[in-house]
This record gives sequence, C-alpha cells and structure tokens, in this order.
Amino acid sequence: MFRIGMIGVGRMGSYHMKNIIEGKISNARITAVCDIDEENLYSEKDRLGDNVKYFENYEDLLKSGLVDGVLIATPHYAHPIISKAAFEAGLHVFCEKPAGVFTKDVREMNEASKKTDKVFQMNFVMRNSNSFKTVKKIIDSGELGEIRRFVWIITNWYRTQAYFDCGDWRATWAGEGGGTLINQNPHQLDLVQWMFGVPQRVRSFCYFGKRRDIEVEDEATIYMEYPNGAVGLYMTSVSEFPGTNRLEIAGDKGKIVVEKDKITFFKLAESESEYNKNTTSTSGSISMEEIDVEYEPNTIEEGQIAMINNWVEAAVNGAQLISPGTEGINSLSLSNAAYLSSWNDDWVNIPFDEDEFLTKLNEKIKNSTYVKKNVVKVKDDMGFNQ
Repeated sequence: MFRIGMIGVGRMGSYHMKNIIEGKISNARITAVCDIDEENLYSEKDRLGDNVKYFENYEDLLKSGLVDGVLIATPHYAHPIISKAAFEAGLHVFCEKPAGVFTKDVREMNEASKKTDKVFQMNFVMRNSNSFKTVKKIIDSGELGEIRRFVWIITNWYRTQAYFDCGDWRATWAGEGGGTLINQNPHQLDLVQWMFGVPQRVRSFCYFGKRRDIEVEDEATIYMEYPNGAVGLYMTSVSEFPGTNRLEIAGDKGKIVVEKDKITFFKLAESESEYNKNTTSTSGSISMEEIDVEYEPNTIEEGQIAMINNWVEAAVNGAQLISPGTEGINSLSLSNAAYLSSWNDDWVNIPFDEDEFLTKLNEKIKNSTYVKKNVVKVKDDMGFNQ
C-alpha cells in the first residue's frame, strides 16, 4: 500500500484528499497530513481514522518515515521549496500546478528531481482530457501538416470577487505571484507547449485589476511566434460570462476546431502549399472533407483521479507518467515571459533573462500598496468551469 502525505489541505488539497479517502486511488492511503491552518488540518479527521499523523510543519512530515510520497497543494511559492525538500528526503512527489512562480526556482527543483530515482508528477490534468489527447494525436501524425497558426480563446475561467476574497494570499504578487496566467491558465498554457512547443518570443498585454479588485492580472492576451513562422494568439479572462473555450489550429493540410466538447477536422484534399504552387486561380478553393472526430469524452473529475492513480502506478510499478514534473517549467516560461513583456511593453525572447524577471517580480512585491478590503474564509464550489 502506497503511503501518501498530504501537504496543503485547502481548495485543491481537500478535493484530492476526499478522492483518496473514498477509495478512488488504487493501492494508496493517506498516512500523514500537513497544513498551517488548524481547521484545514483536521477537516477530515473523522474519515481518516486514528492511524493518520498530523503536522503543522512540512519538514516534520518529510522526516517522519510515515510516507512514500507527498501530494503538494500549497500556495504557489512553496511548490519548489517543498518539492526539493521531498526529493532530498527520498520521497515521490505529486505537485499541483503551477510548478512555481518563477522559472529560476523551478529549474532548481527540476535539478533536485534528476538527482533521485523518485517519481515526479505535475498535475496538468488537461493532458488527461480525451479531446486534447485526440487533437495531439492528429498533430503528431502529420495529418494536419505543418502548424501555421493557432488561436485559443479561453474566457470561461469565470471567477467572482468572492473567489479572490476567500484567502489573503490570493491575487497578490507576494502571495500568489500573479493572477489568471499563474492560477487558472497553467492548464491551457501547458497544452500549448505540449501540442505546439515553446515559442521563440512573445508579446503580451496583461491587464491588472481591470474588472476585479485585485493587484494582479484578470485579463491577458499573448501573441506568440515560432521558429517555423507559425503564430499563436491566446486570450483569457476571469470576468466574462458566458465565457468561451474555442481552439482553432490551422495547418498546411487543414484546420481543427475544438469547442463545446466537439472536434471538427476540416481536412484538405491536398496541402495548401501544393495547391498554391500548382493552381492558376487567383483566389481558388481547395476541396475538403469536414470530419466530426470521434472520441470518448471524460470529465475533469475523472482526469484528476486518473492523474493521482498514474503517479502511484509509476512509483510502484514504473508506469509512464502522463505529466512529468520537470515539464512544468515550460508553461511557466510562457507566463513569466508574458508578464515580462507586459511590464517592459516589448517583445520577450524565450529563453529570457530569469534574473531580470525575478528582480521585477520582487519590485512588484516590495512596492505593492494593495490592501485587501475583505477576506472571508469560504468553501469553494469547485465548479471546474473550464
């Protein structure tokens, strides 16, 4: 039986803990829990039973000898710190997104993981979505041809002011390290680099506290350029209702549209580049087939459970990881570059100057005059409205 130590039992930590308690994770049980908030710490004591040890300090849990691996669901800045300590203690790590707040710290976390033989999984649950696995399979097969452009409108991350008020760390540079790009959008930014790779440069426009009383961004638009000439446009917001989740991918051999649990593949009879080379038409029209791509839908809740099961199976039996933890730096590179571009009002190349980013982030923290007007502890509804 794989012994799990829970570190952080807030919004996501409590969700994962309930799934484990309810037996949805095979061959695993919780043997230790850690949280600095006493109410969170003992929230499931009755269901966990008498054989679980409780800690207010994660270091004591790591040294306890009671766990084989830890599930980390703390505020963002702590992810690399606790992960590095867990690897040094010889433990497997399952870490909530994002990997951290700044890439320099995450790079050190990755190096620590490489010095061990322990399994490191980042919870990029959208990689477990059958729809996006299907899209990636089409891209990797070459059926779409060379990617030329993608546009992702992801504005259904709706969050109210009450959400931002439900913790004093939320939506601050010091507590969270950013806004929607670092909190909600790591899932889609991970899919961007997973499907299309990391761009060579970005130009972004982040809007800080535009429609919510927060000091970080609640809306952002990122323009990306790739070495082959492909471009990407990514738009997100937490204040639009109803929101949109629409991805268009244009390739040399057609287009894929993903929206409302439907994948449509407009498959060209011949590639655009070949048609253009041979046609004498001044406008032209390429014959194509409109295909409704079939796949078996799955829910985010099912994906969350599968991610932890995959981690346990990898730790115990060597299964292949869905989302290797060391890849978490890729999506963080996108959000860090987007912040830097917006702060500097200029293009930013990737890789970028990590020291410059950290200096500017620390300046944001030091010079902050933002004061939360209302902090209320509430239970989040965990809507998963993606």
